Amino acid sequence: MDNKSVNFVVKQDNKREARIRKLMEYSYFKGKHFGQIYISKDQKTCAIILDPSKQKTTLKSILWDLKLVFGCMGISNVKKVLKRESEIKKHHPDFPFLHLWYIGVEPAEQGKAKGTEMMARIIHDAREKRLPIYLETSTERNFPFYEKLGFKVISEINTLGYPLKMYLKEN
Repeated sequence: MDNKSVNFVVKQDNKREARIRKLMEYSYFKGKHFGQIYISKDQKTCAIILDPSKQKTTLKSILWDLKLVFGCMGISNVKKVLKRESEIKKHHPDFPFLHLWYIGVEPAEQGKAKGTEMMARIIHDAREKRLPIYLETSTERNFPFYEKLGFKVISEINTLGYPLKMYLKEN
């Protein structure tokens, strides 16, 4: 996986693939409980949208956070990941928004407009809710994709060892 943000969070060892699976399970939990999960009809594309207004700390969310630490990040990465998350939150909009936390297209299906189709659904739903969409990405090949869809760079972090851009699409 060439996603620098994922590689930053996931402990890099011989259990890397299992750790990425744990990260995806955590992401699914977050989307199911604090946002919305989108899956294409052919199940080749998915996205997770978080609604910060719905996020709350519960015993269940704490247990999932602990699973993330022990099953994905590793204790040695906690400090750097918490520092990264704190820095990212400083760049979040100070008004209600939807957070595009994850979008993925199966590698064999990339380049077939599946991501664009998924984004059209997400943009439509955000427009109906009258909420802008915020996201951050470290995948440089995706910068033009978001910009073509009308997302504007609102900030950038360059202190992580890779560029992390924050985008916003007003509706």
